[in-house]
Amino acid sequence: MNSTTQEAHTAAETALLDDRPTAPLRLRESRPDRVGPEAPEPPFPIKLSGVVQRGFGRGGKDLGCPTANLPDESIIPMSSVTQTGVYFGYAQVSRDKDEKTSFSDEDTKVLPMVMSLGWNPFYKNERLTAEIHIMHDFKSDFYGHYMKAIVLGYIRPELDYVSREALIDDIETDKRVALKSLARPGYELFKTDPLFDTVSHPRL
Repeated sequence: MNSTTQEAHTAAETALLDDRPTAPLRLRESRPDRVGPEAPEPPFPIKLSGVVQRGFGRGGKDLGCPTANLPDESIIPMSSVTQTGVYFGYAQVSRDKDEKTSFSDEDTKVLPMVMSLGWNPFYKNERLTAEIHIMHDFKSDFYGHYMKAIVLGYIRPELDYVSREALIDDIETDKRVALKSLARPGYELFKTDPLFDTVSHPRL
């Protein structure tokens, strides 16, 4: 990460500022197709969990990238040690909700994810959020399901955009970068981390 003014504070510290730094505007430039060292380095891995909450509802509708929002208290282990930006790792959603089974084994596997931590400058959010996009075609939403996630690395800083199309293009690049970055032995081993249920897919 570079040492810009925005990145001088953790996300939690930035949330306390009276005047939050303005996110830089995304400029057209090439991006690496893989990020990070050959295995996670501190502060990673960071483990998160919580019941999925309803967010702004625009990830799937506006951006073609449905996201799951974790409760504010669930993101403290991350926001207290990292800066705002886009991250990657693995996530798993529980099979059951309200004691009813609603997901298949395919839906409850440990799956790759990208995560945005910040205020989403393009939409000018007023509250710090963690929005996780799991790279899988779910047949229904998973509001109210329990989700576990391991964050393994940093992709890029939080940015603003001149158009929704430019934001969507960057999101698609984020997904490709995440998949390539995870396709290394030092990252793949976290798919079987004890945080996840990788045997019988109970209620988590």
